[in-house]
Amino acid sequence: MVGIVIVSHSARLADGVVELAREMAGPDVAIVAAGGLDLPDRPLGTDAALIARAIEAAWADDGVLVLMDLGSAVLSAEMAAEMMPDERRSRLVLCEAPLVEGAVAAAVAARLGDPLDKVAAEARGGLAGKVAHLAGSAGEPGPPAQAPAPGEGPALELRITVTPRLGLHARPAARFVQTVGQFDATVTAENVTAPAGPASARSLNGVATLGVQQGHEVLIRATGPQAAQVLAAVRELAERDFGEPPADGPRPGAQLPAAQLPAAQLPGAQLPGAQLPGAQLPGAGPAEPRARPADGTVLRGIPGSPGLAVGDAVHLRQAAVEVPREPGAGPAAELARLDAALEATRREVQAARDSVAVRTGGEYEAGIFDAHLLFLSDEALLDPARRGIREGRNAADAWDSAVIGVEGGWQRLTDSYQRERVRDLDSIRTGVLGHLLGARRAELGGSGIVVAAELTPADTAGFDPAVVRGIATAMGGPTSHAAILARALGIPAVLGLGPDVLAVPEATPLLLDGDQGSVQVAPGQADLAAAEQAARQRRQARNRARQRAAEPAVTADGTRIEVAANAGSPEDVRHAVDAGADGIGLLRTEFLFLDAPRMPTEAEQAAVYADLAGILAGRPMIVRTMDVGADKPLPYLPRDAEPNPALGQRGLRLGLARTDVLLPQLRAVLRVAAGRPVKLMFPMVATEQEVHAALGLVRQARDALAAEGVAVPAEGAMEVGIMIEVPAAALTAARLAPAVDFFSVGTNDLTQYTLAADREVAAVAGLSDALHPAVLTLIGRAAGAVVAAGGWAGVCGELAADPLAVPLLLGLGVRELSVGPAAVATVKEIVRATDLAAAAELARQALDLASADAVRDLVRSQAVADVTC
Repeated sequence: MVGIVIVSHSARLADGVVELAREMAGPDVAIVAAGGLDLPDRPLGTDAALIARAIEAAWADDGVLVLMDLGSAVLSAEMAAEMMPDERRSRLVLCEAPLVEGAVAAAVAARLGDPLDKVAAEARGGLAGKVAHLAGSAGEPGPPAQAPAPGEGPALELRITVTPRLGLHARPAARFVQTVGQFDATVTAENVTAPAGPASARSLNGVATLGVQQGHEVLIRATGPQAAQVLAAVRELAERDFGEPPADGPRPGAQLPAAQLPAAQLPGAQLPGAQLPGAQLPGAGPAEPRARPADGTVLRGIPGSPGLAVGDAVHLRQAAVEVPREPGAGPAAELARLDAALEATRREVQAARDSVAVRTGGEYEAGIFDAHLLFLSDEALLDPARRGIREGRNAADAWDSAVIGVEGGWQRLTDSYQRERVRDLDSIRTGVLGHLLGARRAELGGSGIVVAAELTPADTAGFDPAVVRGIATAMGGPTSHAAILARALGIPAVLGLGPDVLAVPEATPLLLDGDQGSVQVAPGQADLAAAEQAARQRRQARNRARQRAAEPAVTADGTRIEVAANAGSPEDVRHAVDAGADGIGLLRTEFLFLDAPRMPTEAEQAAVYADLAGILAGRPMIVRTMDVGADKPLPYLPRDAEPNPALGQRGLRLGLARTDVLLPQLRAVLRVAAGRPVKLMFPMVATEQEVHAALGLVRQARDALAAEGVAVPAEGAMEVGIMIEVPAAALTAARLAPAVDFFSVGTNDLTQYTLAADREVAAVAGLSDALHPAVLTLIGRAAGAVVAAGGWAGVCGELAADPLAVPLLLGLGVRELSVGPAAVATVKEIVRATDLAAAAELARQALDLASADAVRDLVRSQAVADVTC
């Protein structure tokens, strides 16, 4: 493997280039810095002896490539080469490639095992990605295809249709950029439907400002050694909806109930207060003073996060930032200041991301900050900022001008959701300026209801629900990342209230209703007392639920109900234990396969399952075999394209077709199940033949392991079940039940297939309601059949966490509920308040109703369980 030496006048620059190159290539490539003079504090200069020692440290039989910055660095490198023995000098290349870009390209090529001449050629072509970006950065149409540099090969093309409901907004755009960045290829993207671009696919801003919405076609062109691989990876990412929540339901709290969606979210509608004049920083207040709203005034806005809050107004104080426009102290000093501010901001954003991941129990909401981290390394921002510094501007002025220039592209987008992402970029702008100018972060003066012009995700992530009872903002809407975080953290919020809310004096009593989207200013004593009592009761109920989360959930008439958690990663399993879950009711093993560059081996799978069982410390774990296929394809598993992936070869269907994939997973589960409470579950079952074929493979795997002397569970010792997601399985449940130990109902897919309605399709989304009597009938039929056969029934779909649904499910015969970790405590409290006899009667009445809305009205009218917590 070729070694690499980085020569620069600046020791810090050389070290930074090495760090960047290692980030791309990993630790296997020897990359050594030779920066500055070999004196204390490493002053500026170049040193031939230091370079010679670096070459020795990086030496490999395949040779060493030396990259230099300028001037005497070349002369010093030539002198160092003269010091080398003759037999080594022939395997030493002094390369004229650009230092940073060349180092990254060379490191990737070296990691792939390319010979020295090819590594040098890759380094010389390192500017191709930047050239491709700048060719289209002015919004002018680019050439029909990118002209490949010598040795890059022909341009390859891929056309994809973007399916996420909100298009390529920040999070999927970030995943797209991160995916492209893993490959040694020059990649551009162009919006074909609403012509824009091409733009560099390595630039988050370049991709995002293409204005790609749901249904838009995007043309992706790639050249370079890994052009084919990068297009395959992008195709796989697109077919997984860019990692966005699947059509069978978002994470709990990720969106408002359909009944609460304001008309402002319809295409082309304007969010009240979302576009106040001026480019003020959050918290700076309106441009003109406004009169204080009179006592009792009800301000109307947009529901952002449900809940009721009573408290005094607490304004988020943040001083306006004045950006100096005078010249800087010199390019070197100003570039160093900018780099330091970027790094400090990066640490803050990473800390906010880590905090959100822990507090919300998962990665989805924390992923909001991935786009922020990409902003801090985005060439579309950094290149013009550094260019401005080299032209004589100070760091703050250059950074501010670069961000404003990019924001202009965002603001020209026609899609209101994607336009909203300019708020995220402005948050990063403010953060970096704060470090450059010594401005303090926004601060709260006490506890109560936070009032602000708008909030950044970083502001919201830092809120403690014990201090911040609610959020009221003049701008913003329910799709803002601040709103998403407020919902995840359980803080009631009303957004888009307009500038009047900013005129509410500090310490004014407020009554905030996050369900209705209203804020009452200085409410009367009667309203205030009623609201305070209701809010207090809810808080007390939530606190009681959290305090008792680890205790068993036993119904009012003495029946134990298992409340487990769904998990899709080791982090989820840890959160489930912390949340008091009785076990893992659904381990989505796809994370092992979708994140792997190749098929995980039996040993690798067994090691992961064993680690998760160790975290659970004796709690049960239901391992679902991989549910991948046409809708969640694996790049290393060939498959044919399907016109309707939801009805294609997925789940158990794929496993039975590719037993070479399924059998190693079954063997891995059996290895771990020996002596541990591990259960096995098959997804996407439709027929009796599929059940018997799957059970036959389990026997085959068990017998083979036993013959090898491996400890395995005895016949019948490991429970095996199936998911009820297909109506055919529910309708024939009586025939399927005797063969298995349990059913687990996947209500998301079962609802979609039963009502033939995809909730991501706006025209039919209202039909896709799991409380529809038809869906409840199938759940009841399946539960009755498996219980009659001596087994048990669970629910692992989103319906299991719906407070209105829990009594109904228990009344239908369900005895296990698997929910997101954050919902465990609440679901357990509802179970404890439920009387099974009353729940059974409630379920019987629900099955006779005509609609899901009628079912909800019925449950609300019956005091079967307290659902206020």
